[in-house]
Amino acid sequence: MTDLSELHWLLDIEVTWNQEERTLTLSQQTYIDTILHHFNFDELKPISTPMDPSTRFTTSQSPSTTTEYTAMQNIPYQEAVGSLMYTVLGTRPDILYAVLQVSHFSSNHSQAHWDIVQRIYRYLLRTKNLQLTYGGGEKELARYTDADGSIMEDRRAISGYAFLIDGGAVSWSSKHQEIVSLSTTKSEYVHM
Repeated sequence: MTDLSELHWLLDIEVTWNQEERTLTLSQQTYIDTILHHFNFDELKPISTPMDPSTRFTTSQSPSTTTEYTAMQNIPYQEAVGSLMYTVLGTRPDILYAVLQVSHFSSNHSQAHWDIVQRIYRYLLRTKNLQLTYGGGEKELARYTDADGSIMEDRRAISGYAFLIDGGAVSWSSKHQEIVSLSTTKSEYVHM
C-alpha cells in the first residue's frame, strides 16, 4: 500500500477538508464547467429552477415524422442526459426529478425534450458552485420524502426521498411507481 496523503479529487469530485470546522465538502463545479463547455452550453442564460413545474412529458411530444426524426439525429441527447445522471449521483440531488423525466425519452426525444435538457444545464450554470458539506456540528439524521399522486400518461406515480447527515445528503432517490388497485368485483390485482 502507498499513502497518497489527503484526498483532494475523486472521480471528478473535489474533496475539501476543513480541520478547524470539522467539515468535509464535495463539489462537482469543475465537472459541471467541463460538461457545459462540451455541449456548448456555457453561453446559455442561467436560470433559477431546473424545470418548470407545469411541464408535462408525453409520448405525443416525441417525433412522429421522418423529418422530425432526422432533425433530432445529430443532437447528443443521450450523452447530455448521461452527464446529468453522473452529476445527480455525485453531488446534485436537486436535479434528480428533472433528469428522471428527460431520461424516459432517451431513445425517442423531440425538440421539446431537448429544450428541457438545456434548461437543466442552464440551472447548473447558475448553481454550479453548490456543494455538499458534511460535519461542522452535532446534527441529527434528517429525512425528507414526497410523492406525486397525479396520474400521468404512463399511469405511474413518482416518489422520492433524501436522507441528510450533518446537513449533507447521503442517500437520495426518485422513481416511478406502478399504480396497482384492488378490483372491487374480483380478488385479483388490476394494473393501471
